[in-house]
Amino acid sequence: MLAILLAVPSTSCSAMQTLTLRSSKDQMPVVGLGLWKVPRETTADAVVDAIKAGYRHFDCACDYGNEAEVGAGLRRAIAEGLVTREQLWVTTKLWNTYHAPEHVLPALRRSLSDLGLEYVDLFLMHFPLAQRFVPFEVRYPPEWVYDPDAPTPTVELAPVPLASTWAAMEEALPAGLARNIGVCNFNTALLRDLLASATQPPSVLQVELHPYNQQPKLVRFAAQHGIAVTGFSPLGAGSYVELGMAGEQDSALRDPVIQSIAERLGVSAAQVVLRWAVQRGYSVVPKSSRPERLAQNLDLFGFELAPDDLAAIATLDRGKRFNDPGVFSEGMNAFLPIYD
Repeated sequence: MLAILLAVPSTSCSAMQTLTLRSSKDQMPVVGLGLWKVPRETTADAVVDAIKAGYRHFDCACDYGNEAEVGAGLRRAIAEGLVTREQLWVTTKLWNTYHAPEHVLPALRRSLSDLGLEYVDLFLMHFPLAQRFVPFEVRYPPEWVYDPDAPTPTVELAPVPLASTWAAMEEALPAGLARNIGVCNFNTALLRDLLASATQPPSVLQVELHPYNQQPKLVRFAAQHGIAVTGFSPLGAGSYVELGMAGEQDSALRDPVIQSIAERLGVSAAQVVLRWAVQRGYSVVPKSSRPERLAQNLDLFGFELAPDDLAAIATLDRGKRFNDPGVFSEGMNAFLPIYD
């Protein structure tokens, strides 16, 4: 069983644990709220409800299409005295169409405008894929397909090296637009190549991590290079079922191993899976808009998984990836593999 701590956990004034990032020494809460697929009409309320429940970490992206609503929720919570900006951790992501260096900071400024913020705590490259540029006034967010009205809509790529995009992202730090920068959906080879050219190495790697996709070598590599890890889709199949990208049988929450541990500890299957992630040493951004689930997903620090529990969960790894452009891009008349 992998037992590598990516950063030294500490506790803030609340019960929430944090990871201290190497470069900035900023403390990132280990549990955040993922905002992918949260409907716009409920996003602001979900953000306020999450803050009331104790959340301080919000995982956003241009591509999610709800950053303006996230911003509305943050402003409401601040105005009501529930939280201050300094107590929040807000992440956003650079979409693929803005990889050319001249588009990187304008894209970040657009996200900041929608969020109503002067800076984000973390600015991530969403995918290691550069797509053809789509101006804001043509379509925002631009999503994957370049021209939805084309006879054969497809993803159109752009010849932009990742190192060039990263160099432009580095400029967000002295400009005061982002406190930390990082990457999503990178494998070890891409990370190694980026580290060779970066002036500022990535502070965070965000990838799909759950009991059916544990990625131990990638997690170990990040730890060895001082890169904190965040797991997206930490509960597994989840939203992918409603998108037709997974079946109910793919849910780790239904796995007998997880169910048995949950029953013995008197907690939910989701709490077991999230606690497993935290004990592996990385942060998680589960999605929920239901107040009772918001509270439950945050309630991870009153119990621990035993070594035998961790060993049992380690046996569940199948390398099962739900968010794989090499698969879902074929439905857009393209083939965009990242992982072999």
